[in-house]
Amino acid sequence: MTTYKEIQDFVQKKRGYKPKSCWIAHAKEVYNVPVKRSSNRKSDVRLWPCPKKKLETLKEAFEHFDMI
Repeated sequence: MTTYKEIQDFVQKKRGYKPKSCWIAHAKEVYNVPVKRSSNRKSDVRLWPCPKKKLETLKEAFEHFDMI
């Protein structure tokens, strides 16, 4: 199973920025990748969803790690 750190490192090498873990979790929901609910999450509303222009980069990372 691929970790969030591995995804962050991949994106940083490819695009030069490190995505937030909340962006990765949101992108997983968008692309139907299984995601566990965080223990500190209080509601189903995302306070910091992934920006639309960053979703494609995260999709590329998911494909690289054979998650989708």
